[in-house]
Amino acid sequence: MRKVSRNIGFCLIVSVLVGVMVLSSDEAQAQSRKRVIQLSGIVMGSDSASFVPGVHVYVPKAGRGTTTNEVGFFSMPVLVGDSIVISAVGYHRQHYIVPPTANEYQTIIITMVEDVTFLKEVEIVPFPTEEVFKEAVLALNVPMDAIDEKNLNAELLALMLKTTPPDGPQNARYSLDQWANAQNSKYQPVTNPLLNPFNWAKFFNSLKKKK
Repeated sequence: MRKVSRNIGFCLIVSVLVGVMVLSSDEAQAQSRKRVIQLSGIVMGSDSASFVPGVHVYVPKAGRGTTTNEVGFFSMPVLVGDSIVISAVGYHRQHYIVPPTANEYQTIIITMVEDVTFLKEVEIVPFPTEEVFKEAVLALNVPMDAIDEKNLNAELLALMLKTTPPDGPQNARYSLDQWANAQNSKYQPVTNPLLNPFNWAKFFNSLKKKK
């Protein structure tokens, strides 16, 4: 009987210890498990009277986020303890950490502070009229030694004028002129250039010049 009672007591002690260990492990898992929170909010300007659209609201560690709509509203699921970054162009970056005591549906209001950058002062010297500006330009004493004479060669300039291809605006203007001429002569009778006496005169003049 004593052996049986001892075995029963030992089994009870082991059962109690196992139960305590199971309960403690469940409590530890419950504490380590983070709750999911539906975080919603409105992002406003520094004057607290205007909404800021297009603000990035994201969790860097989780790699998820969203942006505010046209009235500065956003809503996204987060975990308790997440560090949220709120950023937008022209504003200082804001941070928000979801507290452990947050409700299942948490609502916040974020106030953005403008990031103003002051540029250096630029002094502008105005000219009252175009004539005064031309006189000031002509009065500049530019040393002629600094100008390369090769750049002023007449033959070189003429060659560059002939060989330089037209740029984009010139090509577009030529195409428009050709299209306009085609539209103007679309419903006109087609003339034979061989019957035009002026063309024959140009032809004979070109032959005389070649001789």
